Amino acid sequence: MTGRMTKKILPVLGLCALAAACTTGPTAPAGVHLPSAPPPGEPSGTTGLHESDLRGFYGQPAFIRKDGTGTIWRYDASNGCKVFFFFYTKDTNTAVWHVETTPHPSGAAADQGCLDALHARAS
Repeated sequence: MTGRMTKKILPVLGLCALAAACTTGPTAPAGVHLPSAPPPGEPSGTTGLHESDLRGFYGQPAFIRKDGTGTIWRYDASNGCKVFFFFYTKDTNTAVWHVETTPHPSGAAADQGCLDALHARAS
């Protein structure tokens, strides 16, 4: 009888172990911290621009990435910083809705000096 009980209990214990393993979520490695979200607010004159506007001002971007429903264009400014324009569609209007630069100050998502350098490069 012990052999039969073992044969019946082992599969049940195995399923219980699998179920227990599924309930524990992945954990982040110790010491890994996600960066904070960029602060709200966009540089003046940037939101609402269309692809044709940016191409007219700055030419072809150095990099284009489609990400879900959004598109990111990157331009490299003359001072070495990078400007990222985030296009999203709202009410059938595809336009820039967010701008970031790298590097950027701690209190803003975009550095005005970087944007000025991009404007100067285009002039």
